[in-house]
Amino acid sequence: MLWITCNVKKTRTVYLPSAQFIFVCLCGIGRNGLEIIALTSGHSEWEAAKQYAAGCPWRGGAYLAEQMAHGAFEEWERVFIARENGKIVAFCNFTAKDELAEEYDFTPFIGCVFVEAAYRGNRLSERLIGAVLAYAGEIGYQSVYIMSGETGLYEKYGFSLLGDYRTAFGTTEQLFVKKTAAEP
Repeated sequence: MLWITCNVKKTRTVYLPSAQFIFVCLCGIGRNGLEIIALTSGHSEWEAAKQYAAGCPWRGGAYLAEQMAHGAFEEWERVFIARENGKIVAFCNFTAKDELAEEYDFTPFIGCVFVEAAYRGNRLSERLIGAVLAYAGEIGYQSVYIMSGETGLYEKYGFSLLGDYRTAFGTTEQLFVKKTAAEP
């Protein structure tokens, strides 16, 4: 079992036999707490997560739903969802590549970070990212990357700016990195 600090309270990561795990966060939103769940395509929540992403008002949600529909995930890659009282309220993914141009060798990435408007301001994206970092460290990754145009968001979660990089779409985004707890 792996203990992760989430704000002030401790949370627990529970590993299930099929390499899926649940990051149960009892520190904040709602009386019953919040569950952050790592999904693979065989998970019972996969279809609900895909539908939620497809209905998301942000274009990244439609992209994630399309990737989920086409099974575009390696065995170790995951979609993370946050649920409160059984309702999906946020998601992100953890994959080998994100929107970074193929010429760069950085891997793995946290991408498609989305939090429903009513749940923003509670550091829910930080909790999702914390779950991804724990999983990434557990499977041996020492660093995780995020591409973003957001200024100041990921730095407050401990990410360092590496610079501006070209994306696969021909645009430029900022590339951030953060170390996991994995041993070298």
